[in-house]
Amino acid sequence: MHEPRKRFVVDELTLEDPQPGEVLVRVGASGVCHSDQHLVSGATKHPMPVVAGHEGAGVVEALGAGVDVLKMGDHVIFNWAPDCGRCFYCERGKPNLCETFIGPIWAGTMLDGTTRLKWRGSPVYHFCGLASFAEYAVVPKESCVAVRRDVPLAVAALVGCAVATGVGAVMYTAGVRAGESVVVLGCGGVGLSIVQGAELCGAGTIIAVDKQQSKLEMARKMGATAAVMADEQMLTKIRELTGGRGADCVFEAVGLPALQEIGLGAARPGGQLILAGLSAMGSGTNLPGAVITRQEKVIKGCYYGSINARRDFPLILELYAAGKLKLDELISRQFKLEQINEAFDAMLNGEVARGVIVFE
Repeated sequence: MHEPRKRFVVDELTLEDPQPGEVLVRVGASGVCHSDQHLVSGATKHPMPVVAGHEGAGVVEALGAGVDVLKMGDHVIFNWAPDCGRCFYCERGKPNLCETFIGPIWAGTMLDGTTRLKWRGSPVYHFCGLASFAEYAVVPKESCVAVRRDVPLAVAALVGCAVATGVGAVMYTAGVRAGESVVVLGCGGVGLSIVQGAELCGAGTIIAVDKQQSKLEMARKMGATAAVMADEQMLTKIRELTGGRGADCVFEAVGLPALQEIGLGAARPGGQLILAGLSAMGSGTNLPGAVITRQEKVIKGCYYGSINARRDFPLILELYAAGKLKLDELISRQFKLEQINEAFDAMLNGEVARGVIVFE
């Protein structure tokens, strides 16, 4: 992408060899996510030109000096929030908030502050330090998690963002307990993963909300016990399904301030509102302080599902292999790289739960 509010351009770039601490990965698949769309719309500010893509998986083809945690041929899932293991947040069990790599990741570079991509001799930036909308990617070793090889790479790719965020939001951010009631606002890849995470945790009532009937039907297949159309009556319907009080835990999975405000109303007194959708930079949400105080409602941000990628990526694939997570069903459609703009159109039009760019 050369500038915001333009279409993606498929072209050939120069990719340098991995430097010390880096890995060359042949990308097998990369999911199409709203976080990449935020680059297109300008909602996320980032250096340009940039190769987007952050929800990916592939096979290790070369190792830079000093890389001893991976080996040639490893199947890896990309981790777009790499952690150092020793900073303030890592030592307190929050590797998803690691402060060591924030600077270079948002600068669109490798951890040493330089890029490995060039176009006509000029630097091209890496989104999330990954740039997975490409046949090959050079990434920091901290951004790769080795996983079992018997899982299709298209499925593994989704674990790197949508699935980890959704399942983690339920298990770790909210800590949903057996028998609790859950509302999921927005049933894309993250929302459908939240539905599945709620079922895993034993939630008694799981209410899916979306404006697309097809997504509500998919949510039922993923474990939702009720489906509500997103309209003027949805708050009333949610309360009817939760004893008139509202839900124990409401997840907003879109990132729209107006929907976040509705989510607060859908939570019962003493309940939780989990903000799992990524809002546009600079946007604001009007949440009434008097209601929050008097009704003791809890509002939590959820970044990457509060996960530990090295622990949770393999765990999620174990749950998938055991038949406890439906990940194949999340992939509505596969696209070739040349169809990338078509893939984003399908996402924006609500035609897919998750579209995936597949390279092999």
